[in-house]
Amino acid sequence: MSRSRMPALFLGHGSPMNVLEDNRYTRAWQQLGQSLPRPKAIVVISAHWFTRGTGVTAMETPKTIHDFGGFPQALYDTHYPAPGSPALAQRLVDLLAPVPVTLDQEAWGFDHGSWGVLIKMYPNADIPMVQLSVDSTKPAAWHLEMGRKLAALRDEGIMLVASGNVVHNLRTVRWHGENPPYPWATSFNDFVKANLTWQGEVEEHPLVNYLDHEGGALSNPTADHFLPLLYILGAWDGEEPVTIPVDGIEMGSLSMLSVLVG
Repeated sequence: MSRSRMPALFLGHGSPMNVLEDNRYTRAWQQLGQSLPRPKAIVVISAHWFTRGTGVTAMETPKTIHDFGGFPQALYDTHYPAPGSPALAQRLVDLLAPVPVTLDQEAWGFDHGSWGVLIKMYPNADIPMVQLSVDSTKPAAWHLEMGRKLAALRDEGIMLVASGNVVHNLRTVRWHGENPPYPWATSFNDFVKANLTWQGEVEEHPLVNYLDHEGGALSNPTADHFLPLLYILGAWDGEEPVTIPVDGIEMGSLSMLSVLVG
């Protein structure tokens, strides 16, 4: 394994308020930014760009997207002006072929699933970055295979950062008062952790078949926040260490599990 190989990260991003707050999750993200090798560029995969087909941001100066409502004005006043990289976007088009990847010149930018965590890791916003969308029409195994293709970038000084939540059920969130995790949320979160380093045929991977778990559908009423993890597991070479920088379940049904490959 190349000593210069960049790590791959899945970060449980949680509430947009983490941008403004200082807590054990945001401190873990900050520590990662300080301790990991500095990348030449970042490819970020966020639950919040869930599309039909695959796109990649290809503009020089992507906008900061405030894709949420009802939060303090200070959150809307916060921007993350990281530079884009049209050259890296084109590299992704070539690398992921024959999967068609649309070069997005204006529609998207960096949503809170991406800039909301990277603002803690790299607050100076001085690392070139592109965002890759998550194709909502594809099965889970396809997303893990995409991660396998993206793994080559890690040997080019490029960090992969995926962002979502492996338990993400906002309908059951306990917004106020005591909010211990639901038993099904804890069970599914533990199931994910137990299978991070599973090896075998992609179609048989327990986390590809996550909806077979008794808590799978309740933990993920939609697939958008779970699938980004599969990109990071796909980028694992089967030998590197896989560690958990921070873990926890907030408001009963929101997992903040983060996973570091490499």
